[in-house]
Amino acid sequence: MHRCLRSLSKSSGLIAVSIALSALLVVSGCMKVGPDYKPPKTQVPASWQESSDPALVKQQADLTKWWTVFQDPQLTALIKRADTGNLDLKVAVARVKEARAQLGVVLGSELPAVDAPASAIRQQYSENDLTRSGLLGNNISLGLEATWEIDLFGRVRRSVEAAQADFQASQEDRIGVMVALYSQVAQTYLVVRTLQARVSATTENIESQKGVLKLTQSRFKWGLATDLDVSQAQTVLGSSQAQLPPLKSDLSQSLNTLALLLGLPPNSVTPELIRPRPIPVPPAKVAVGVPADLLRQRPDIRSAERQLAAATARIGVATADLYPRFSLIGSLGTAATTGGDLFAGGSTFFSIGPSMSWNLFAGGSIRAQIKVQDAQAEQALLAYESTVLSALKEVEDAMVAFQQEKLRQQYLRTTVKASRRALKLAIRLYKEGLQDFQRVLDAQRNLFDYDNQLAASRGQAAINLVNIYQALGGGWDPAAIRETPPNNALEAASR
Repeated sequence: MHRCLRSLSKSSGLIAVSIALSALLVVSGCMKVGPDYKPPKTQVPASWQESSDPALVKQQADLTKWWTVFQDPQLTALIKRADTGNLDLKVAVARVKEARAQLGVVLGSELPAVDAPASAIRQQYSENDLTRSGLLGNNISLGLEATWEIDLFGRVRRSVEAAQADFQASQEDRIGVMVALYSQVAQTYLVVRTLQARVSATTENIESQKGVLKLTQSRFKWGLATDLDVSQAQTVLGSSQAQLPPLKSDLSQSLNTLALLLGLPPNSVTPELIRPRPIPVPPAKVAVGVPADLLRQRPDIRSAERQLAAATARIGVATADLYPRFSLIGSLGTAATTGGDLFAGGSTFFSIGPSMSWNLFAGGSIRAQIKVQDAQAEQALLAYESTVLSALKEVEDAMVAFQQEKLRQQYLRTTVKASRRALKLAIRLYKEGLQDFQRVLDAQRNLFDYDNQLAASRGQAAINLVNIYQALGGGWDPAAIRETPPNNALEAASR
């Protein structure tokens, strides 16, 4: 009878513990302290202010491979090589791996922590120990110990939310590095082609000036010109020749910069690019979409939004410290004085039960930490809003620069054409003795200057188009399936 009552008492205790733990688990599944994250509502203009140019259309921009609009296979090949070789991009990929691993660390706290302690100790007790005076013996034990925090107030789940948002932000940061890389490769390539065009224009003008110098020398020989004419012609020629070394130096540096962007040693791309080719021409029309597209196209905006989500979740983590923490702890094992008795029936032991810890007084540090997280969330929101405004400004600025450079290029084409004609007329009139040599010198200087300006403007117009695509978030792929954050520790470990 007594044995039955003891058995019933034990069963009732276990049932009560089970019911209590089940209730705690049910409650913990739906309770989370701290604010729930809501994406910020962002007001953006309905259209671009500078989209009045018919070349800039509101059609949805295809930014996946924007560099193909230049129809330059060599540029496309360089960007593909940079995608696999650039070291900064590899660093960004490593940071994504780090964030993924950190998320796995946080997800692991949702599962029980299990240890396997074991010991084999020979112990001599003090002779002054009244209960164990002078005893000498062994103590061998082997077992398992488990601890599982019952996430009653959502501290662990808020930590997971923050880590998942951090992981997603790191992904967007990687895409941001990729977008900037594509732009840098394209801009550097365009600089190379622009410098080659300027070198070509300078060389062509030098050859023309050599012809004028020979003309003045011949006329001087026959007494039809003065020594001043010859000296002035030599001065103009020397001035033009002095422009070549800096251009060639800049060209060499740009080629080395391009090699660096591809993750290669200096001069690695020089053999394949040293042969001059025309500057790629921008298309007649450019699709720029609408400002609202930036919110999903710009990786820096998406990263700032994810950082805001992480900061919001950390408010909940800090708030949970105001409440008690409940855990389920247990142990199971065997202990004996000899190894032979370690697995005997009477050597087993176990313990199981809930535990609670509650920081009742911390000198106000917990509430101060909540205020810290609140302030950091406020900073993240302001940073997000600032990022959006900066993105809008960058697009508008790039559009203005593109439009105005195209207009400048039209004027320069007309000016170069007129300068060539003026030089021919000046030389003809000089030969006929109807004009002094100063007009020839002025025409030479003007043609040299405007020829270089036109070559530079053609390259700058193409670079400004690259700036538009970068400002729009060019390089992102909406159809690509980005890696989703793991939802539990087992999924995180499998990755």
